[in-house]
Amino acid sequence: MIRVVLPAHLRTLADVDGEVELDIEGQATPRVVLDALEARYPMLRGTIRDHETQQRRAFLRFFGCGEDLSHEPPDAPLPDAIAVGAEPFLIVGAMAGG
Repeated sequence: MIRVVLPAHLRTLADVDGEVELDIEGQATPRVVLDALEARYPMLRGTIRDHETQQRRAFLRFFGCGEDLSHEPPDAPLPDAIAVGAEPFLIVGAMAGG
């Protein structure tokens, strides 16, 4: 089981409170987690990553275990603590402005 924390605007869109729990088979990677998240909550398709390129949206970041995972390859294994559900996979809205 993978725990995913969404930013407030995506929790509202998906109509969820708190963390989302996803059952993942095989190796946990950002791509696998996002595929499972979008399959369970189709309204999130295109909000976290581009439909065509599958690239992360510019103002979203991925974190886990105190690390910025945003620039990791989509098929890189997630840290073990995330894969076993001990730590959440965080999707965070980036702050912009001056």
